[in-house]
Amino acid sequence: MALGRAHSVAVCGVDGTLVEIEADIGRGLPGVHLVGLPDTALQESRDRVRAAVTNSDEKWPDSRVILALSPATLPKVGSVYDLALALSVLDAAREVPRDKLEKTVLLGELALDGRLRRVRGILPAVLAAKKEGWPRVVVPAAGLAEAGLVDGIEVFGATCLRDVVLWLRGEVMLSEPSGRAIGADVSYGDLSEVSGQVEARWALEVAAAGAHHLMLTGPPGIGKTMLAQRLPGLLPKLSEQESLEVTAIHSVAGSLADDNPLITAAPFIAPHHTTSVTALVGGGAGMARPGAISRAHRGVLFLDEYPELGTKALEALRTPLEEGEVRIARRDGVAKYPARFQLVLAANPCPCAPAREVDCVCAPIARRRYLGKLSGPLVDRVDVRIKMQAMSTGAFDTQAGEGSAVVAERVAAARSAAAQRWAEYGFTTNGEVPGWLVRSTVRLPYKVIAPIDLALRHGQLTARGADRTIRVAWTLADLRGAHLPSRADVEQALAYRNEIHA
Repeated sequence: MALGRAHSVAVCGVDGTLVEIEADIGRGLPGVHLVGLPDTALQESRDRVRAAVTNSDEKWPDSRVILALSPATLPKVGSVYDLALALSVLDAAREVPRDKLEKTVLLGELALDGRLRRVRGILPAVLAAKKEGWPRVVVPAAGLAEAGLVDGIEVFGATCLRDVVLWLRGEVMLSEPSGRAIGADVSYGDLSEVSGQVEARWALEVAAAGAHHLMLTGPPGIGKTMLAQRLPGLLPKLSEQESLEVTAIHSVAGSLADDNPLITAAPFIAPHHTTSVTALVGGGAGMARPGAISRAHRGVLFLDEYPELGTKALEALRTPLEEGEVRIARRDGVAKYPARFQLVLAANPCPCAPAREVDCVCAPIARRRYLGKLSGPLVDRVDVRIKMQAMSTGAFDTQAGEGSAVVAERVAAARSAAAQRWAEYGFTTNGEVPGWLVRSTVRLPYKVIAPIDLALRHGQLTARGADRTIRVAWTLADLRGAHLPSRADVEQALAYRNEIHA
């Protein structure tokens, strides 16, 4: 009897767990038995791995082979274990030295001819290996740039199983990352391309400066979508930690580029209004995959024509908006994905959506039902609500408004002021500060927040709405360079919540 070992990583959400793969070659009829809660794709790897080994000029044992993946209670999903399975068998057959193998994490799917294919979740897997103190990792060559984003661990890329076997024997060298990726430039359009809409432009700036959620309503063709598409261009570049967070999510989703995978700009995700709850929040069979709200982490989630979305899909946004995280329970476990995004909603005032409101032919109940898709608790989480008006003049003015670069400078200055103020509490933007902090610890004078108290007394505002109004007031103060919000800032923030949108 011979025993071999290799190691890989199981990715659940954006977290990774090291998996030990043991191969036992014993007496019995030839066959491969796989244990350790494998899914269908992993069960099929028995035939893939055996064909890959034989087609790589290596000998597969002519006896019974048992492959065990530990921890045995952890569900194993996907084909990421193929390379480790093959090398554990070769190790058990004493075909490869153990000095490198026992200190290397192996990731990759094998083709029948031994080629190594890229898999999802390489970045979080490498991060998990580094966290556990492993010195090196071998990945498919197509995912080398992605794995190279992690510092403090040796990363090697291979094109086929044969190369990895020869590398373990010391006969060849595997490729290494040529340099850390710097992130591709992303263009979201310039704010100067939007004609008129001064009030909506200012609301967009306020939303960007404080990471507040935004709702835009108005007739079709007045620039709601254009404004939303330009919001990411006003946001600061992601920090190194934020870039790795966002890139890890997109790695699990399988949407990264091979050559330059690092995401450094705030993502903009705009799902179609027919999207399902699963596509929006995340899910799928087996282990849940990230949905649109997680792919919009640290960026913008734009829901155009939101009254056309299903009620269940809209209501599923409640918890992520409050907690900045989504937890999805499926057959193979619970996946946690970050979901700290800015929500931008856009809608026409009614189903017929005429250019002039007086031309509307919808019955009052139809208008109410159309914009009533958002429940009270959900709309209460939207901080800035603007009703945009159709432009009568100014559409063909040659003088353009401020560009995104100018506005982004003011947004960056406001965010810097907010980050300094909340640094000791562990927050960076006004939009993520909890209610207890703005109500008690950093409390404003009563004469400043008196309009909020009056609105609460008259039942025009909820406790959550009061907290969010104070956050917007802080953002308005940051934009004008003040140390504290004034009563005018509070009244303006209150007006944003009371803006008529139905």
